[in-house]
Order: sequence, then C-alpha cells, then structure tokens
Amino acid sequence: MTRLSIDGMKVEAKPGETVLEAALRSGIYIPGLCYHPDLPPAGACRLCIVEIEGMKGFPASCTTVAKEGMVVRTDTPEILELRRKVMWLILSEHPADLEESSQLRKVAEWIGAEQALSGFVPVPRDLPAITDEPLFIRDPARCILCERCVRMCQEIRGAGAIGLVNRGVDTVVGTDHDSSLSDAGCRFCEACVEVCPSGALADKERFDEKDREKTLLPCVNTCPAGIDVARYVRLTAEGRFQDALEVIREKVPFPRVLGCVCDHPCEEACRRGEVNEPIAIKALKRFVAEQDSGRWKSAPESAADTGKRVAVVGSGPAGLTAAWFLRKAGHSVLVFEAMSEAGGMMRTCIPGYRLPRDVLDREIREIENAGVKIKTGSEIGSLDELFDEGFDAVFVASGAADGVNMGIPGENDPRVLDGISLLRDVNSGREAAIAGEVAVVGGGNVAVDAARSALRAGSEKVTILYRRTRDEMPAAREEVEEALKEGVNISFLVAPCAVLPERGKLKVRCVRMELGEPDADGRRRPVPVDGSEFTMETDRLITAIGQKPAVPEGFGLSLDKKGCIAADAETLSCSRDGVFAGGDVVTGPGSVIEAIQAGRKAACSIDRRLGGSGLIDRAFIPEEEEDPCLGRDEGFAYRSRVEIPGLPVDRRLDNFSQVEGVLDEKAAKEEAERCLRCQLRLRISRPTLPPL
Repeated sequence: MTRLSIDGMKVEAKPGETVLEAALRSGIYIPGLCYHPDLPPAGACRLCIVEIEGMKGFPASCTTVAKEGMVVRTDTPEILELRRKVMWLILSEHPADLEESSQLRKVAEWIGAEQALSGFVPVPRDLPAITDEPLFIRDPARCILCERCVRMCQEIRGAGAIGLVNRGVDTVVGTDHDSSLSDAGCRFCEACVEVCPSGALADKERFDEKDREKTLLPCVNTCPAGIDVARYVRLTAEGRFQDALEVIREKVPFPRVLGCVCDHPCEEACRRGEVNEPIAIKALKRFVAEQDSGRWKSAPESAADTGKRVAVVGSGPAGLTAAWFLRKAGHSVLVFEAMSEAGGMMRTCIPGYRLPRDVLDREIREIENAGVKIKTGSEIGSLDELFDEGFDAVFVASGAADGVNMGIPGENDPRVLDGISLLRDVNSGREAAIAGEVAVVGGGNVAVDAARSALRAGSEKVTILYRRTRDEMPAAREEVEEALKEGVNISFLVAPCAVLPERGKLKVRCVRMELGEPDADGRRRPVPVDGSEFTMETDRLITAIGQKPAVPEGFGLSLDKKGCIAADAETLSCSRDGVFAGGDVVTGPGSVIEAIQAGRKAACSIDRRLGGSGLIDRAFIPEEEEDPCLGRDEGFAYRSRVEIPGLPVDRRLDNFSQVEGVLDEKAAKEEAERCLRCQLRLRISRPTLPPL
C-alpha cells in the first residue's frame, strides 16, 4: 500500500490507484464530472484539480497516480475559486434548469454554482432534443462534453455507435452523418444513459430509485416466479443450453410445461419491444427445455430428512411446486388429488394442442422421482383428518374449477354448457355434445380454448361472443390469433342477456355494447347500447366468463366475498394454524406461472414453520462475471423476431396434436442474440456524489 496525506488525513492507496480514487475510497470528496469508476480517467473537466507539494500547477487528481509521501490539498481557496470558474464555463452554455436528479446539479450546488454564475444568464446552444428514438431522449443542449457516454459506448461496450462530431465550439456527441441510433449500430444497452452526468441522455420512462431494477430489467421483475430471464436468454445466445435450462429449474419444476403454456408477462414488458419486437422468451424456454440432458439430476440431493410431514391438497401447478421444493428441503410430502390423474387444471382444462400430456407426465414424474408421493382419487373433505393423521402442515391448492353463471334468464337450459366442464370432458376423452353451431361467451384463455377444442371435437361453426374489443381480451394474443386462423369467429362488443326456452335451435337474446369509463382492472367498462338487442340461433352455448373455487365447509377456513380462501398475501397462512393456501383457490383463476409462484411462497413459509430457513432455491450452476463488451453489430436494431414454427391449419382440426413447434438451434441462438442485455446497465457502478 502507498501512504500519503490528503487534507491532513493519512490515506493508504492501492498500487496504481489515483489520488482521486484513494480520496473517494477514504471518504474525502473531490468533485468531478468526467470521472467514472468504470472508465479510464480522462482529466477533461478539470473539476478534480488539487495541490500537491513539490508539483507545479494544479494537477487533475483523476489522472495523478498516488505516490509514497505525497501531501495533497483539495480545498485551498485557490482551488475552490478555480473550480467555480470551471463550473462557470460548463454552465455558461447550459440550460438554466439543471436536471433535478443529475450529478451535474449536485456537483454544481456543492461547488457553489450561484456564486459562479452570479448576475450571469446562461446562453444555451440552440440544439433541439431528439425524442423520436427508442428508450431514451438525447438533449444535446444539456451535454457538457464529458465524453463519459462516448467512452462507455466505444471502450466498454465496443459498439462505437456515438462519438464526438464537428470541431471547436460546434462539437457535439452524435452519430456519423447524423444518422439514427438504429442506423449507427446502437445496441440500446443504455450504458450511455447510465453514465451521463447532466441529463443530456435520459430514460423516456422516468422512475424512482426504489423502482430502478423493476423498470430497467422488466423481464425478470414481471416474471411471477422470479426466473432470471436475462441470464438464461444470454446463456442461450452463447449456446449453453443446459446451463440456461438449469437457471430456469432453480425457480420452477415445470420448464417444459411453461415453454408450452406460460402467458409470458416477461415478453409483454421486454424493452426490446420498444426497439422493434420483444424477445420470444417463451419459445426460448421451450427450446432449452427440449434440450435437457438431465444433468441437473446429479446436483446435490434433497436436504436430510427433517421428520416433518406436509399434506398438499391439489396436484395443480401450485400444489406440485410446493411439494417439489418442500421435499428438496427435507420434508415428507403427500399430495392428495381428487381426480384419477395428477396435474390439476393443467391436465383437465388445458387442451393437448397447447400442452401435450406426455410433457406434463414427464415433469410430474420428475417430482415423484424426487420423493413426492401423490395419492390420486382422494378427495379431502376435512383438514382435521389430515392433522389427525400426523401432518405438521397443510397446503390447500385445490384450484378454482367451478364455472361462473352468467346471471341471465334461461341459462339453466341443458343446451347451455360450462366451458370448464366441456374442456374436462374433451381432455379426458369423453364425448362432448357440441355438434353443429356453437357460441362461446367470454374473452379469456378458457373461452378461446373451449372454442378451439369445440372445432376439433366436431363443431361445424364456432363463434366467440365478447363484450369488449379485441384489445381488452385477457386471452393470450397468440392464442386469439391462432383461433382466428382456425376459423373461429369473434363477435366483439356483444353480450347475451337471455336464453329463450324454445324447441329446435337455441335462441339467445344479445345486446350490443360500447366501452365506457375504465373499471377496477383498468379496462374500459362495457355499457349496453339502448335499442340494440338482437336474437341469434345456435346449437350450444358455452359459458366461459370465469371460475370460482369450491372450498368444503369441513376445511373450516375463512373465505372472502368471492368464495376464495382468505390467506395472507406474503406468507399464504390462513385462518387455521398450520394451514396455508395459494393459487386459484385464493386469487381466483390465474396463469400457470402465477400458480407456480404461489407454490414457491407456500414452500418458503411452510419450511420456516417447520424449522427451516425458508430458502428453497438451489443453484445448479455458479454465478459468473458477465462480459460487458457487446461489440459492434450492424443492423442490430432491425433484427426481426423469430417466427415460431407451427402445425399448418389444414392439419389441426381433426386432432389435438400440438400446434406450436420448437425453434431449431440456429433460430434460438439468433433470437437470444437480439436481447438488449439490460442487466449490464444495472452492473455499472454509481458515481460518488457530493456529501449532503
């Protein structure tokens, strides 16, 4: 270590460390705007000048290497005055309204900007802001030419999309030939935005510091199960498919199932979508899951047996996920399933053309191989019986399998069918009475699944009646598109208001709707249009407007006003000691990935109750430092989203073969390479700001 004195304080510097670095590390603040801890020093802004005994002039501390015995002063009157003059030069052509949260504003206030500009009105350069490009705004009038953005883009990211252009007083940070960022080879990693001290580069979506990671890495932070999406997409791009699969398996025991049916909120939030199209994250998950070599099975086995027993009621995604993680934590787990086969709604309600049964069976088998026992054909009517049998905790994950009535006259007609019951019949191989014309009421995935299944099961014509527009449909966008390709008709802004009990064709009185003000979930409320009633004829009317749970009275649990089990949002604990509940039985109908997260939460809480740490995740591969260099990639911004292969329409409608295909290796890697690598921005160091 090198020993020196800074403002009378004894300081030790590491080998090769500059005076500035040694000072900041020791808690002595020296201002600077061109210095950034992740960049080589430049000494351009001259704000970090100091006095060093025996050295002429005022050297920049960011470029002066600390030496043994140095005596440094950072706050003499001469230095303070020089800094104010430098700040005067910086601000003389800068807009007077300094960006509120910028480093420039904080440094200017610390140095004394009011004294530096006393009686002087800045004359900003007449340079318009560029607001029509993706993700961030470029405001060259606020640029102080510190070059941090340029050096980050060229030296750290290796993209070279921006640089200093023009000469002398006309110098600005820009692109060659004033081209767009997309044409300049920008990777839209936003490292330049992260290091800009003045607000000349600013995110279009502003955020509070507490929401920083949530905003900048939305793929990870919108995944209900917390899967490290960014990491497995990167590993896929690198051709490390097994590693990518094992990153997914750290959080979920159903990677292949999710590759088929996940509603991928990560894609909806993907920032690549603001450049052109979001990454096909679900398809990448499916691809790496199909490449699984099983290497993860050789990872450390479950923890030592704890002697504790857990009962899980329901073998859907929530129940089986909880069972998997609890068994890995060393607890004995028995899953009770009322149906003849495990899988819950994944088996009974998701059609085989979306989720092949062999995919589901294989992943359930892996859960059983881990030591989870599943008892099918076993309906639980009382939780007392489970505690009497010696179970230490119970997780209720029985789902929401009962359909919701429309509440209109005549709906008890036998020709009116429940969508969930229809899917259960079709998926179990039982004959469904849906020949002829069929109308389906609803706009969610169950409605779309029922419509597409009806076509495959013999219906001649299927029409979905939905009371809002396509933009408001909660069903997955791609499922709606596939339904339309297959010949399903959708009548928007239509709602049934009565079923007429007449012979022959079923007559349904409907009313046209229009959209009014937003309701509680943010969608515009449908309002009946006066005088717009009409009657339609159909052979069967299928209702798919929602589901509700059926919780036995014998459970002795408090319910909410919707008939769902009341459970703590974080711990999932219920009104009875030792009982936890999660998934659709608590929230009402949700997605598979949401149910999986409920199972994860339950496993954490139950493990803690049973004396464990509640830390259920087990890493299969070690964390590693990610290379910050992205390199130059001409045309990167214009790379289109991969086309997901699929079964041709003319080969679908007489069978339940899986519609969506699997990417090949070349397509998967190319798609993963489109990722903006947003996570790299979060690893950029934060500059030291002036003390308060």
